[in-house]
Amino acid sequence: MATIRKRGNKWQCIVRRRGRTASKSFERRSDAMKWGSAVEAQTDAIGGALPTPASKQADALQLLTLADALRRLVEDMPGERWRLEALARSKVARSRVEALSVEDFSTWRDERLQDAKPSTVVRELSIMQTAIDRVLGDIGRNANPVRHAKRPRIKEQRDRRLTDDEWQRLLRSADRCLNPYLKPILVLARETAMRRGELLSMEWQHVDLGACTVFLPRSKNGHSRLVPLSPTAVEVLRALPHTDACVIPLSANSVRMAWQRLRARAGVEDVRLHDLRAQAATDKLLAGWSVAEVQMLTGHRDAGVLLERYARLRASDIVAKLHASE
Repeated sequence: MATIRKRGNKWQCIVRRRGRTASKSFERRSDAMKWGSAVEAQTDAIGGALPTPASKQADALQLLTLADALRRLVEDMPGERWRLEALARSKVARSRVEALSVEDFSTWRDERLQDAKPSTVVRELSIMQTAIDRVLGDIGRNANPVRHAKRPRIKEQRDRRLTDDEWQRLLRSADRCLNPYLKPILVLARETAMRRGELLSMEWQHVDLGACTVFLPRSKNGHSRLVPLSPTAVEVLRALPHTDACVIPLSANSVRMAWQRLRARAGVEDVRLHDLRAQAATDKLLAGWSVAEVQMLTGHRDAGVLLERYARLRASDIVAKLHASE
């Protein structure tokens, strides 16, 4: 653990690893803690020893702005490229990561709410949180100021669920689509609860049809996960051609455009592709899966988020269970 001590009017952070020492002084104790966490995370990432010279490495990290951190996410979140770039151009993104505070993001949140819906603001705060988490590493995540900024209440909570008829109409429309990957995307989205970006990032080298799993080296939250595959999902993957390293060699934009055309043909224009992820979670809960099992399928690290935003249960579902034995 880094040592924080008061020296005169400043706070000094000292990091010691394997006989080497790195130190730096700050006006605020919170900045000293963030710097120490970042250096420790960087040290752990390279094997446990402080870089030589440690001060230069730490200073380089100090110069990193939020805009830099956001642009680093483009490769991992290609579907959010436009949003990442827009956030990187914002006023708050000009600041260095180590200098940002909870107040900075609270101010950004209040200003952004003048032009955007609460759900959009929550999404963008989550993206900035992920960007800073990647910089600070696991050890420094508690020092991430976005984690401590209050989220606006989402009043327009989405509860859209597909009816059986709507699902069949989507599948029939996909059968008539010239894009051979659209129907597999639909089925896999509902069977695996994977996000669009995760579906498009799948590589054949990480698909194990024998074990019925797909390994995702990095998901939206920055962590890897192993996705279990249902018999239907395995069947869909077996039928796909191995013509590319990617299982589904399409861009996020081409999928977005194809989805818009598909739902218009099917007459279900108010359904989003992401709704299939929530539908998958709801299907499994109604089938009797435990919350922990559904959480493993969806990859949610917070069960509260899963239950609040993705488990779209209705009173009629509970009534049906209550009267099932009668």
